[in-house]
Amino acid sequence: MASHIIIQIGLYLLLLLLITKPMGLWINTVMAGDKHFLSRIGEPLERLFYRLAGVDSHTEMNWKAYALALMSFNILGVIVVFLLQKLQLALPLNPQQLANISTDSAFNTAISFATNTNWQGYAGETTMSYFTQMLALTVQNFFSAATGIAVVIALIRGFARHSSQTIGNFWVDITRSTLYLLLPVSLLLATIFMSQGVIQNFDAYQNITTLNNGTQTIAMGPVASQEAIKMLGTNGGGFFNANSAHPFENPTALVNLLQMLAIFVIPAGLCYAFGVMVGDRRQGWAIFSAMMLLFIAFLTVEIVAEQQGNPLLTAIDADQQLSALQTGGNMEGKETRFGIVASALFTTITTAASCGAVNAMHDSLTPLGGLVPMVLMQLGEVVFGGVGSGLYTMLIYALLAVFIAGLMIGRTPEYLGKKIEVFEMKMTAVIILVTPLLVLVGTAIAVMSPLGTAGIANPAAHGFSEILYAFSSAANNNGSAFAGLSANTPFYNIMLAIAMWFGRFGIIIPVLAIAGSLAAKKRLQAGAGTMPTHDVLFIFLLIGTVLLIGALTYVPALALGPVIEHLLLTSGSVL
Repeated sequence: MASHIIIQIGLYLLLLLLITKPMGLWINTVMAGDKHFLSRIGEPLERLFYRLAGVDSHTEMNWKAYALALMSFNILGVIVVFLLQKLQLALPLNPQQLANISTDSAFNTAISFATNTNWQGYAGETTMSYFTQMLALTVQNFFSAATGIAVVIALIRGFARHSSQTIGNFWVDITRSTLYLLLPVSLLLATIFMSQGVIQNFDAYQNITTLNNGTQTIAMGPVASQEAIKMLGTNGGGFFNANSAHPFENPTALVNLLQMLAIFVIPAGLCYAFGVMVGDRRQGWAIFSAMMLLFIAFLTVEIVAEQQGNPLLTAIDADQQLSALQTGGNMEGKETRFGIVASALFTTITTAASCGAVNAMHDSLTPLGGLVPMVLMQLGEVVFGGVGSGLYTMLIYALLAVFIAGLMIGRTPEYLGKKIEVFEMKMTAVIILVTPLLVLVGTAIAVMSPLGTAGIANPAAHGFSEILYAFSSAANNNGSAFAGLSANTPFYNIMLAIAMWFGRFGIIIPVLAIAGSLAAKKRLQAGAGTMPTHDVLFIFLLIGTVLLIGALTYVPALALGPVIEHLLLTSGSVL
């Protein structure tokens, strides 16, 4: 591997490792309600919020009450975002007089931002006013991220507590994660982004004269504030249609690096916080290590695939020798200022996490290069994953791993001193099956329906991949796309909204049910027959479980898309 690749990847991984522990300690401090340097400013605001909302912050909830509060809050968010889009023309901060959003698109976007998916079937700068971008989309970026953090903290409490009927207070959890975690770090990031050239203004769009005497409209807007929480909250929705490939969103190499770090910093920190909260930091590092090994493996495949380039782009010279036309690898759809390695790194990070921000066109990746982000999403985005959602899904895989190990040795499975029994495994089965059902059934309906195939811009295997990628992205709450699919139609807006909603809350509710069940159990003392869940053996058992479930579920569908496309290209065919 070339030295420049090792330096780029090594620098990123080193920085991520250095900030994981401090972030984890901060998350633990905030969510435990301990005193910290922001308490003097934040606590009066926190008490005011509780008083205005009529919330008793000292009363905890069982899992059903927690789930009811969470669902009510998110349904309200969907309604507000939908109405703001439908009333956009009559609202302020709309200097371009952008029209109200169509009903199906507004519905899709409202669901998208409430579920932390941020799927965008529209071009932001030509569709959404500043008011809508800020009050609807940016605010929802905070709340959807805070919801994910609240759920994983509730699950961790389930492991940490014993003989308890409660798992916390949703209103307290979402307030603290927003006020002390997401908001301060976002303010810091936004300030750095502005210093690097990310714009932040309320100016009308600028009409300028180009060097060849043409005219061009330059979009303006409050971009830095949305860009910060878009990355930190693993939301991904861009202010501009080009997302993080746009120079106003991602102008420099430093901003590109900080954006990639922002995507993983909370998911990585949550792994460490998990270890602290359950009283065994080795458990957190074990989960972190499994995620890191998976990430490095998928990143390696992505870089190699993109550096190989397209096998069809070859020519025969005068000496009858094959010479590559794509001599520098596959640069199609990539920014020259980032290149293949930084683009591949960004692609792997954003689809390993539930982010979906892009600095390159995923539809222009090689077949195997496109396979990597697709598989990362289909595995449930557990390779660090979304804010909160990555860890709680990986912990579900951990329960499944110890259950499988228990069956192999004939013992009742245990994890962190809690017996894993019938109820937990039923809920685990629901969680494991929800997203594949949404992805595969949704893809099947789309490829069989004229309304679905009408959006395909490319024939054969790649066209199928575009649809499979769309439903994988929606059901796993990622939001990135193979942009060759024209998805801003009533059919796709409704179908993908259904996938996004049930892909998010069809998992969250069973996770909270597991949290409640675990919290009520007594803690068992580790014995001679207890399987360690912090050593190398368990790390690889966990990785094997993740890959096995993904392989059994999605390999047939992947064979019809990127796999067969790769085989066709290597054989010299495009169809």
